[in-house]
Amino acid sequence: MKRFALAGNPNCGKTTLFNSLTGSTAHVGNWPGVTVDKRDGVYKKCAEPVKIIDLPGIYSLSPYTPEELIARNYILDEKPDCVINIVDATNLERNLYLTTQILEMDVPVVVALNMMDAVKKSGDSINAKLLEERLGVPVVEISALKETGLKELMDKAFNESKKIREGSTVLETSPLGHLIGDVKIALKGQNVANPLFHAVKLVEQDEIEANMHKETLPMVEEFKKTFNDEIFGGDFEALVADARYKYISSNFASVLSKKSKDTTKMSKSDKADKVLTHKWWGIPIFLVILFGIFHLTFGEDLLFLGKIFSLPSLEDLGLLNEDGDPINFGVRILATFYDGAVMSPGVWINNVWNDLIVGEFFGWLGGLVEESGMAPWAIGLINNGIFDGISAVLSFLPPILVLFLFFSILEDSGYMARIAFILDRMFRRFGLSGRAFMPMIMGFGCSVPAMINTRTLADDKERTATVRVIPFFSCGAKLPILTAVAGAIVAFFGVGNADVITFSMYLLGIVTAIVCVLLMRSTTLKGETPPFIMELPTYHVPQFKNLMAHLWDKTKHFVKKAFTIILASTIVIWALTHFSFNWTFLEDEQVNESILAGIAQLVQPIFTPLGFGSQLGSLGWVFVVAAVAGLIAKENVIATFATLAACLAAVTGLDLGGLAIDAEDGIDAVQAMIQATGITIPGLIAFIAFNMTTIPCFAAVATAKAELGNKSTYHWTLVFWLVASYVVSAIIYTVGSWWWTIFIWMVACAGLVACIIMRNKKAAKRLN
Repeated sequence: MKRFALAGNPNCGKTTLFNSLTGSTAHVGNWPGVTVDKRDGVYKKCAEPVKIIDLPGIYSLSPYTPEELIARNYILDEKPDCVINIVDATNLERNLYLTTQILEMDVPVVVALNMMDAVKKSGDSINAKLLEERLGVPVVEISALKETGLKELMDKAFNESKKIREGSTVLETSPLGHLIGDVKIALKGQNVANPLFHAVKLVEQDEIEANMHKETLPMVEEFKKTFNDEIFGGDFEALVADARYKYISSNFASVLSKKSKDTTKMSKSDKADKVLTHKWWGIPIFLVILFGIFHLTFGEDLLFLGKIFSLPSLEDLGLLNEDGDPINFGVRILATFYDGAVMSPGVWINNVWNDLIVGEFFGWLGGLVEESGMAPWAIGLINNGIFDGISAVLSFLPPILVLFLFFSILEDSGYMARIAFILDRMFRRFGLSGRAFMPMIMGFGCSVPAMINTRTLADDKERTATVRVIPFFSCGAKLPILTAVAGAIVAFFGVGNADVITFSMYLLGIVTAIVCVLLMRSTTLKGETPPFIMELPTYHVPQFKNLMAHLWDKTKHFVKKAFTIILASTIVIWALTHFSFNWTFLEDEQVNESILAGIAQLVQPIFTPLGFGSQLGSLGWVFVVAAVAGLIAKENVIATFATLAACLAAVTGLDLGGLAIDAEDGIDAVQAMIQATGITIPGLIAFIAFNMTTIPCFAAVATAKAELGNKSTYHWTLVFWLVASYVVSAIIYTVGSWWWTIFIWMVACAGLVACIIMRNKKAAKRLN
C-alpha cells in the first residue's frame, strides 16, 4: 500500500484535510518511542487504497521540538511515496518557508493550496499554474473544509508517487550556494540518501547533522574562516533563513494578486479579535461563554425564562395524574423539555435518552430477570449490580457528548487558540507559558491525551507542573459525578441551579490548578518561563463531519469503558457488599456486615474533615467506597452509587418508589444516599471537589508515570494529588459549614506565602 505524508504549518487545515480524506478509517496512536500523537488512515478513492500519515504541524524541518524531529525523521527514514505539503493560501509566503525545505528532499511532492475559498471570498487570487512552474512540483487548489479539489489532489499525488524526484533548493543563488553544492557532492560520494537536504542542514551547522557527518563538517568550518559577512558574521543558519525569505519574496510575491492594496484594512477575524482577545475583557468574555456552555448543557430553565415570566408547570395545567405522572404519552414527551420552564438542549436530550430509551430498556431487561425464576442472589447481581450500575453510567452519556460538542466547536472555530494567547499573559506570571494551557484545556476531554501533549513543552519543570494540574480540569469521566451530585442537591434540598453548581466546580478546578502552579513554580519547580509563539488561525465555521467524528469517537470510548472496566467494577462492588468475611451471602439490609463495609469503615474517619466521614454514622462509608472506586475509573463513582442505593433503602426502610427515586438514575441514587446518611450540602460539594482533584483514573496515572519518567517525581506527584484534593475539600466543607473558619484558612495561607518568600530570599542570597 502506498503511503502519503501530510506536512504543513500548524493551523493550515492539515487535520481537516486528514479527516476529510480518511473519515472513519482514522486511527490514533503514538509515534514509536515518543508519546506524541500519531494519526493515520486510509484513502480509498485512488486506483488503489493509500495510507495517509498525518505528521505533526511544524514551521520548519530544523528540529527544535519533538514535532519537528518526528516530521523530519519520518520523511527521511520512512521514505513515504509522496509528501502532500498543505499550504495556507491566506498566508502564502510564510507557509512557503517550510515548502522550500521539503523540496530539498528526494521525495515526490505535491503542494495543496488550502483555504482557496477564503482567498476568493476576499477578492484575492493566486496564480496556481505560475506557482507550480516556479516550485517545480504540482500545485492543486483545495478547500479541506468544504471538501473541494480533494479528488484532483489525490490523483495528482498518486501519479507523482510513481515518479522519482531529486531534491532542489532555492539557495543555489545565495552566498552559501557554492558551499552547499560542494557538501552535497561530498555526501553523495559517501552514499548518503537525500544529500542536498543533509548538505543544507550541515551548512546550517544543525546539531544532528554535525554529529552524523563529522568527517564532512571541516569543509563548513574551513569555509567559515574565509567567509566575510558584516550582517550575519558566522551565523550560517540565520543566513540560510534570510536567503529563503528573500527568494520567496522576490519570486513568489507576483503569484498573489490582492484586491485591495490597503494593508491597514482589518479582516473579520481581526475585528473579532479586538473584542474576544481584549486585554481586559478577553477573560470575562471567556467565562461568560463557558457559563453559556454549561447553561445550555445542564440548565433546567433555559435563559431563566421560567422565573422571569412565571410559567405554569404541568401540574398547574392539569396534565399530571394523582401520582404525579404524565396523563398520556404525549404529555410524557412534553415533560422531557418543559415543566414550568423550557429546558436546555442538553437536559432535553438527557431526558429523552433516560426516560424513553435507557430507562425503558433496562426496565424491560430487569423485568425479564425478575420473572426468570433465578436464585435471589443472581437476580440481585444482575439487576442491582450490573444493570443499575451500567444504566447509571450510560444515563450521563448525553450531557458528556453535548459538553464535548461545544468544546469541539470552540476548538475547531479557532477560539481555543485565542484563549491560550489570552491566558499566556496571566500564566506567565505564574511561571507557565500559554503553550501549557493547550494540554490543560485538553484535560476537559480526557487527561490521558492531555498529559501526552505536554511533550510539546520544552522545559522539564514546566512539563511536570502541567502534568500535575491537568486532572484539575475535569474530564468527561468526572462529569457524571458533577451532574448527579449537583442535580441531587437541587432536587433534594431545593437550592441553587445545577448548571451554576457545575460551572462553579469547573472554575474551582481551574483556580486550584493556577494556585498549585504558582506554588510549584515558586518553590520546588522554580525555573525560567519559556517563550510562547503561536499563530492565531482565522475564525471559521466548524465542519459538521469532523464534529460528528469527534462525538462518535467519544461515544465509542465511553460505551467501551462502561461495558468493560465499569462492568467488572460493579460486579466486584456488588459481591463485596453482599458477602461477609466468612463468605456468607447477605441480603441488602445486611450491607453493614459486608466485606466492603468492614474495610471502608476503617478508613472512614480520615474523611471526617471533608464532610463525608465519621459524622455520617454507620452508613457514611458508602461515600468513601465511591471515591476509592473512582480511582479505577471516575464513572465508577456513579455506578457505585447506583449499586448501593437499593442496599441503603433496605437498611433504612426508605421507600424508593414513594420518594420517586429510581436507583438506576444517578441523581436519584444520590438522593437516596442523602436520605440514608444525612450528608450536608457542604459535604456533597466537598465530595465533588475531592473526586475532581484527587488521583485520577488508573489510565491517567499510568500516563503520568510514563511522561514524568523519574520515579521520585512520579511518587511525589501522587502525594501532590492526595494533599491537594484533601486540602481543597477540607476548605470547602469547613468554610461551608462554619463561615468563620475562613479566617483560619486565610492565616494558614498567609503563613505559607511568608515561608515561600523567606525561602526564595535565602535561595537568592546563596546564589549571590
